[in-house]
Amino acid sequence: MNILTLSHVKKAFGTSEVLRDVSISVPEHSVFGFIGQNGAGKTTCMKMVLGLLQPDGGDIFVKEEPVVYGQNRTNRYIGYLPDVPEFYGFMTPTEYLAMCGEITGMRREEIRQKSAQLLELVGLTTANKRIKGFSRGMKQRLGIAQALLNGPELLICDEPTSALDPVGRKEILEVLRAVRERTTVLFSTHILSDVERICDRIAFLHDGKIVLNGTLEEVRAKRRGGNIALEFASAEEAERFLRLYGSGKKESAQRILLENGAVEDRTGLWRCLMNGAFDLERMERTEPTLEDLFMEVAGR
Repeated sequence: MNILTLSHVKKAFGTSEVLRDVSISVPEHSVFGFIGQNGAGKTTCMKMVLGLLQPDGGDIFVKEEPVVYGQNRTNRYIGYLPDVPEFYGFMTPTEYLAMCGEITGMRREEIRQKSAQLLELVGLTTANKRIKGFSRGMKQRLGIAQALLNGPELLICDEPTSALDPVGRKEILEVLRAVRERTTVLFSTHILSDVERICDRIAFLHDGKIVLNGTLEEVRAKRRGGNIALEFASAEEAERFLRLYGSGKKESAQRILLENGAVEDRTGLWRCLMNGAFDLERMERTEPTLEDLFMEVAGR
């Protein structure tokens, strides 16, 4: 079953058409990466899922219930972490979660138990200081705990790692990987390496449309089969190959990458290698990275 479905969603601000035709389905208990450049419209999509913006066209469903602008009925299934979560700095994490639980009508004992579990999950059990002294990464982890407090079936995170250092990014990704056991995770990002580390499904948003969509394996399979890496015994041999073959790019002094279009004529490649009597140490087919795929579909 799909926890979230967007069908032919459109949105414009004045004459600026941000989303032209967005359709995605997010299966339950998946980690779904929503990918796009800054300004592509990812946050706009998420605000429409939360009922905070009205689509100009199309439909949005959460657990097969329609999302209605200005109403929050479907938000009972959702936990949300904005890109810059705000807190009361004078509180401790336990105090903050207690306040959030009381606002939503949770019982005190339930708040106490779930707060302890969630603070352990996000690695903040020993952080008893005031939130104002937290690092950006600690605030993001507390934001995830708060978003999970009411046991949502869908956790939406908007650029959760964008402003973090490598250690902070690693911590957040580990938390998101861990919470998939209890909820579905949808997170937007422009950091493609983060997606490759934890996501099992992705959607690329570009120019107002979804240009690639599916599991990582399905997306890679659509563009698989072309790239070949050649590693020569010396930098001189690599340079000689580039001059003779006429295409390819250097990944290092001795390593040449031939992309899809450069190796359509396999016979010509083999002929070049044999006639040139190159001292070739390694030749391998390479899987395209998400960055390769995004650059291809974005026309860069």
